[in-house]
Amino acid sequence: MLVPVKSFGAAKRRLTGWITSADRQRLAEWMAARVIAAAAPLPVFVACDDERVAEWAESRGAEVLWGPGLGLNGAIDLGIDTIRGKGIDHVVVAHGDLPLATALGPLVRAGEVVIVPDRRCDGTNVLSRPTSIALAAEYGGGSFQRHFAAAIDAGLPVSVRRDPSLSIDVDTVDDCRHPRVAPLLTSIGITIAERAA
Repeated sequence: MLVPVKSFGAAKRRLTGWITSADRQRLAEWMAARVIAAAAPLPVFVACDDERVAEWAESRGAEVLWGPGLGLNGAIDLGIDTIRGKGIDHVVVAHGDLPLATALGPLVRAGEVVIVPDRRCDGTNVLSRPTSIALAAEYGGGSFQRHFAAAIDAGLPVSVRRDPSLSIDVDTVDDCRHPRVAPLLTSIGITIAERAA
């Protein structure tokens, strides 16, 4: 399992004004911890360029893959190269902002690519793939279609899994207010403002 995690202090900036800075950091850390827990029993690697995130990841038993200045796609590509170099033949890339993540292991299908798009079928929340294929990270708007097309071009079987839990990520205040997410945020003491400050 490869989980890219940006600095908790820089995470979820689109929620500025809706959630306090301290709560944004707590939210980012809480979601990333849920994703790491959902990876069990797979070994977990965290791609990051922040010392606090690195310490946090190691405290949770993850191996840190340091990639300063590479950006999201570069960090993921380097992470997959490193994982392949360790003799691991399959990787699941899961973003650290999936508040409902559970049981990511079943997405591993030998010789196949499995893509879990976000609920808008725009982004790629989870990508399971052999490490041996040339499939560059193409995250950002429209990544689902780019990853799907590249996986088809790689010549492997590709399946798209529309998962009601894994398709939910948290980027906007509307995501925070999703009926399955809002109660979880309340349970950990995160308050969403009625309107942006």
